[in-house]
Amino acid sequence: MGQFAFMIHPLDIASVTRQFPWARFIPEPVLGAILRRMPPFKISTITGIRSEFGSAHGHFIVCPVTTRQFVELPEEVTIKKVVATGRLAEKLGAGIVGLGAFNAVVGDGGNVVARELDIAVTTGNSYTVATAIEGARNAADYMGYRLEDVTLAVVGATGSIGRICSEILAPEVGEIILVGRNTATLEELRGDIQSATTTPARVATDVSVALPDADVVITVSSAVDSIIQPGDLRPGAVVCDVARPRDVSEKVAAARDDVLVIEGGIVSIPGNPELNLDFGTPAGTCMACMAETMILAMEERYENYTLGRHLTVEQIREIDQLARKHGFAVSGFRAFEKQLSDEELDGIRTRARENRVRAGLQVSS
Repeated sequence: MGQFAFMIHPLDIASVTRQFPWARFIPEPVLGAILRRMPPFKISTITGIRSEFGSAHGHFIVCPVTTRQFVELPEEVTIKKVVATGRLAEKLGAGIVGLGAFNAVVGDGGNVVARELDIAVTTGNSYTVATAIEGARNAADYMGYRLEDVTLAVVGATGSIGRICSEILAPEVGEIILVGRNTATLEELRGDIQSATTTPARVATDVSVALPDADVVITVSSAVDSIIQPGDLRPGAVVCDVARPRDVSEKVAAARDDVLVIEGGIVSIPGNPELNLDFGTPAGTCMACMAETMILAMEERYENYTLGRHLTVEQIREIDQLARKHGFAVSGFRAFEKQLSDEELDGIRTRARENRVRAGLQVSS
């Protein structure tokens, strides 16, 4: 049986108070200071992961640093906290530890952390990419779009996940818009894509300028707060939000009933899994980054897997094949921690067609 641990962290102070009700009585600045001084800890044990080819047992462990603290604190401080949490994984007997959310960002995409630990490390980004692409393709197909006809926008295009999503999907779409903060880096990526495909590519640094032109959006930024608002999206847009915290504001759910927003990277787990921790996903499912760690443990592949900022197509294909071998599968369409019903999906598709006609846009087949 494979042994693993997966490292999580509180997204914000509110998530701490939801998990620990007593914390709501502590002023936010004080609670932030307490988190900085807290040691890492195990929050749950994971059981029941099995297929005919293997099984795995693991733990969720907490690095007590919020998303905002990861951004604001000196990197040497946050790396030290992540390494300490990795040491806990070693003590728990894990052969591999996965780095979730911003734990995977510090220290050159996990490379520094991996050098400090005696067990294998992965960020889970390879399987995240595989499932994000599959989810976006499935959603576009549901809305009746042919990829060769759509304009695709990738928000966070120069990050490790955004870059490889852009490179893989660029040859399949009608046009691609690369969205990020650094124009020079975006232009470099645009040049790489233009040298490998005939698909027109352009760059943008403002989502409110870029996204109204996009039929399909994959968003994978490292923003602390939501960056996509209701007015940024064209009628009938498909948005696959892979970011944690989410890039898409919850206001979109209330204001735009003609766009399909899905959570990227949610997969079903084989066996009878018990995570013993609520992530807002349905029972028996988890995020793809977690699943990658589980898959490698089931294979007893105790080696550094997805690290750094440059992912490879070969590695993405390999982890996708291993996932299918063990029975991991992309879950249905979910938005804002809620499974979308057939009735809701049909309504979105109908309103999308109507509003695209009014806007003079190409209507799905």
